Amino acid sequence: MNYVTACITFFNRGEKQVVVKARGRAISKAVDTVELLRRAFVKDLEIQQIGIGTEELVSAEGGQKSNISAIEIIVTKAKTKQQKEEE
Repeated sequence: MNYVTACITFFNRGEKQVVVKARGRAISKAVDTVELLRRAFVKDLEIQQIGIGTEELVSAEGGQKSNISAIEIIVTKAKTKQQKEEE
């Protein structure tokens, strides 16, 4: 819920878009955050882009390399009818 609150705070400050990023096991939390935002709090939320990939990390102990999945979700608030007319 803290991530949802943070996203709402950014939108209330006037940000046009918010980027939600996660790696590994936290990917499901990022997806849940965006879905909760979209369904419960920001009805006019639009998902602009979803990017997935793999990052190679080197452990501090032993220097072993491991591949970690990553996701980046870019969300924006849709423009209201009034905002569209002003443009």
